[in-house]
This record gives sequence, structure tokens and C-alpha cells, in this order.
Amino acid sequence: MYVIGTAGHVDHGKSALVQALTGIDPDRLREEKERGMTIDLGFAWLALPSGRSVSIVDVPGHERFIKNMLAGVGGIDLALLVVAADEGVMPQTVEHLAILDLLRIQQSVIVITKKDLVDDEWLGLIADDVKETVEGTVLEDSPIVSVSAYTGEGLPELAALLDDLLANAPAKKDIGRPRLPVDRVFTIAGFGTVVTGTLIDGTLTVGQEVELLPSRIKTRIRGLQTHRQKEEIALPGTRVAANLTNVSTDDISRGDIVTYPGWLRPTQHMDVRLRLLEDAPYPLRHNAGVTFHTGSAEADARIRLLEQVEVLPGETTLAQLRLSSLVAVAKGDLFIIRSTESTLGGGEIIDPYPKRHRLLHEETLQQLKALESGSRQEVLLGLLHKEEPCKASALSSLSGTPEHDLMATLKLMTDDSQLVVLTPGELDHNSTLISHEGWSKIEDKIITTLEGYHKQHPLRSGMPKSELRNRLQLNGQAAVETVERAVKGGLIAEAGNLVRLPSHKISLSSRQETQVKDFLSALMASPYSPPSDITLDPELLGMLTEEGQIVRISDNVIFAREAYGQMVNKITDEIKTKGKITVAEVRDMFSTSRKYALALLEHLDDEKLTRRVGDDRVLR
Repeated sequence: MYVIGTAGHVDHGKSALVQALTGIDPDRLREEKERGMTIDLGFAWLALPSGRSVSIVDVPGHERFIKNMLAGVGGIDLALLVVAADEGVMPQTVEHLAILDLLRIQQSVIVITKKDLVDDEWLGLIADDVKETVEGTVLEDSPIVSVSAYTGEGLPELAALLDDLLANAPAKKDIGRPRLPVDRVFTIAGFGTVVTGTLIDGTLTVGQEVELLPSRIKTRIRGLQTHRQKEEIALPGTRVAANLTNVSTDDISRGDIVTYPGWLRPTQHMDVRLRLLEDAPYPLRHNAGVTFHTGSAEADARIRLLEQVEVLPGETTLAQLRLSSLVAVAKGDLFIIRSTESTLGGGEIIDPYPKRHRLLHEETLQQLKALESGSRQEVLLGLLHKEEPCKASALSSLSGTPEHDLMATLKLMTDDSQLVVLTPGELDHNSTLISHEGWSKIEDKIITTLEGYHKQHPLRSGMPKSELRNRLQLNGQAAVETVERAVKGGLIAEAGNLVRLPSHKISLSSRQETQVKDFLSALMASPYSPPSDITLDPELLGMLTEEGQIVRISDNVIFAREAYGQMVNKITDEIKTKGKITVAEVRDMFSTSRKYALALLEHLDDEKLTRRVGDDRVLR
């Protein structure tokens, strides 16, 4: 299944041509019929002579509705550039041509309409004018067909030409990541919310759970239609109407994406290769404001130039776009930028999830160029070059690599020590990966972090794992896997919930050793009623606690380890014998005061060894 899109100046006969070819009036809005011009997208379909069925998207030609045109032209396989014989090339002819060129539409036919209104000599002049206009664009070698929607002349030849061109068109790619950019949303009585769009990159199935982006609303596909025929599976490259469950039309807008849950993240920043049109009305300076269009989405944007402070008409450059709202895009997607009055340029998305870059930063520029034009391995390495691990399952969309090729490439790269796999076990789609260089940077950060911690807290045996994970500023499971790999690789040592550098050892001065000895002796002199008025440096207390030499019951009650163990054993034995114990009984058992007995029992409650029932304690 293929999609054909019209392009051309207002009132040059695009809608009339579509209706003459298909028998379907693409102007669906009352206002369009009253004004005799297309305002929004229109849709029709056609059976070509071979029986091949194609969809047709009819776009508006008026300059005021260019953004509507852009919402429909992104997913087409073949463009019909329509030029009226009685008017020739006009302003929106040129602008639509520029858009088709920026979007790299590979197949196209130039259709000269209204041939019944002119003679053959004039028709030839118009054809020559069009040929000159399309020189140097993707339409340069496009065939030209002259037709009349009014008399039908030339329509059979046009249909046959379309059939021949599409017969040799490449199959639509299916990388297992379906995206349906929404260009219409409406309600059908008895069915509910319906969205339409041109499906790319994968298939959709009835009953399948899907996600709306950027809102992240989960929904399910109740039904699918193509050309008003019910389908169980929608294939990439088809015009699709999807009936969605449990979602309102208020929750969906043109520009949203329907896709599988979990793999695509909305973004407001992206690194791009930008081309400014040769006839752009002015240069673009750093931080210029534009309108950004991709697929059916639109957003205001600021352009942060990376290679130069100004882009002249006809130049290309690396840049970062900062959008006013979230959009869902993938590496390799094409885009258009416009001012309020004209199309300025466009380009290709290199990285949908970049960090903020500095102007003229050579390392950043080299990485982006590798991402842009490198081999598959270089692109994957560029994505993983950042100091943040990435799930293998996310790399397909980020790199534009089909899933069936992805794992084989990643396996080669791990075997060649280009990548580090953080997740234990065999490499699979759930594995977390990082480049070897990125891992080296994380190792350096771990060492620096622990060195600083040991210097600040020399009497602590290590840093809590949770604190190290937080300081690495990695996301969720990646942080856990990073610390685990650092332990497994011997970079750091662990003891329970603490980690340290292998070289770290606690060393006490002679004065500190004396303080510790005196403190422990004081505790053991009265083991069940230890003095609470003796003080010790908090770091030394922490060390003794970590080593298990003391047990801190509360802020002012500390027992030596041996005394604490004896008390716990006697209390549990007593409860096992009698079924319960009171604070008074504990006090008398150890000839101590209520202060210590109560503190100890409350501690045992907190430790889930005992629980309080009235005035008694029982075992849990």
C-alpha cells in the first residue's frame, strides 16, 4: 500500500484532479465547499490499472494553510506537483516544491492541469517553465503529464504512470516500531474516538494496547480501517483510521503519535542537520525563533547554532532545536522550519535526546557528525558515547536500526570491546549498555566520588550504595547495575549495604585508640546500665556501630555488643517460656532502670523481634 500526496498553488485544480481520478470529493468541510478551496487535509483512494490500491492525501494550497499542508505531506510515497496551465508556476508552487525537496520525496509526477483552457503552444511554455523551476531539486527528473479534470483527457495516462512508478517503489520499512502521526481526530456515534494518519515503521493490530504521545495516555485499538474497509492488521505505508477505547477527543490533538508503549520518549530538544533554503528571505542567527514541523506535529522553537553564529541562505549546519512543547520523534525523522510568512528550511534529526551543547565545541561536533553519517556501529557508538547507559531495546528507535539487525550488531561490538554490558547474563533486548569510553568515565567518577567520601569520613568503612547511586546521577535500574558491575569487576569492594575503594582502610591515631578503649571499658563496667554522660566523637561512634562493637538503642542509650546479645537472648528465652514479658520484668532481670528496659524493648519492637500487646511484649 502506498500514499500519494498533492502539492501546488491554491486553485490549481488539486482537489478537482483527485475527484476526477477517484470519484471521491476530498473537500470534506462545508466551508471548503462554499469557498471552493481546500482548507484542511482531504483524503481519497484509487484503484490503479494493475489493481493496486493507493491512498491520496489532498493538501491545501493557500499560503495561510501551509501548516495543514505540512501535516499531510510527511508520510507520502509519491508527490503530485500540480500546476495550472492557465497560470503556471506561482508562489505556493515554489514553496510546496521546496517542502517536497526538504522532505526528500523520492517519487514524483508533475501534473499540468486545466489543459482544456489553453492551446498546445502555451502548454509547452508552461512545461518548460516548470522544468526550469524544479532544476536542482528531487523533482528534477520527474515526468510531466498534462490533464483536464473537466474533460478527462490525460487521466488514464496519469493513472498508468502512477502504476508503473509505484510498481518499482521500495517496500515500506518495518522496524517493529509502529508510529501513527495523528492528522485527524473525531467521534463516530456508537464507536467513540477515531484518529487517522499514515502508519510508518511497523504494524498495528486490533486489540493491541497502544500509547498516545506526548501525553503518555494508554489506550487500546478497538478497530482499524483502511479505505473504509475493516482490517485486523494495519501495515506500514497505509492510511489508517484507528478506533481507540477509553479516550476522549479532548485528549488527542493533531501531531500526537499512536505507538507501542514504552519505547519512544517525547522530547523538547534535538540535535539536527539544518539546511536553509537558497531563497530564504534572511539569514538565521543563533537563538532565532521559528515554527517547527515534523510529521503532523507543530511547535514553536528556538535554533541554537553549533558550528557558526549565523546561517546564510543555501548553507547547511549542525544545530540544536529547543521546542516550546513536547513532540515524539526518532533519529532520522525529517522536519521543516518556517517563519510566520514563509518556509525557511528543514533537515534531519540526528539525536532526539541530546544534552545542551556549547557553540563551536569540537568534540560535540565530531560526535554529531559520526551520528549523522557514520556506519551502523559508529551511530550506535555515538549514541552510547554519553556517560549514561541505555537499554538495548531503546537503541532501535534512537539509531534507526531495524530490530532484527540491532542485536547482531551489538553482539559484534561487545565482542570487540567497544561496548560494556552492565546487565548480568546474556546480551538481549533488556540489557543495559554503555560505550567502553563512557564506562571509563563512569569508573573515574566512581573512584573520585569514593575518594572524596573517604577523605571526608576516614573512620567510616564505606559509603552507602544508595548514596553512590544517587551521586552518579543515573536513571533507576541503570544506577543499580552500574554499581553491581563496579563491584563485580573489582573496582570497588562491598560489605553489606556499603561500598568502598579496595585500598581504603580505617586507621586510628593513638589518641583515638585510647578514646575508643576508654569508651568501651566504661560501657562494660556497667553493661546493663551503661553511662549516658560519656561522649565520643560521632565519627568514632559510627565506626564502632559499623564494626558491630556497640549497638545504639537510642540517642543516649548505647550497649556494648556482648551485653546487648546477652540481654536479647535472655528476653527471648523468657518470652518463649512464659509467652510474654513486661518492662518491669526486664528491669528486674538485669537490675537496671526503667529507662534502659523501656528503651531496649522499644528497640526490639522496631527490629520486628517483639511486639507490644497492652503492657506486655510477645514474640512476633
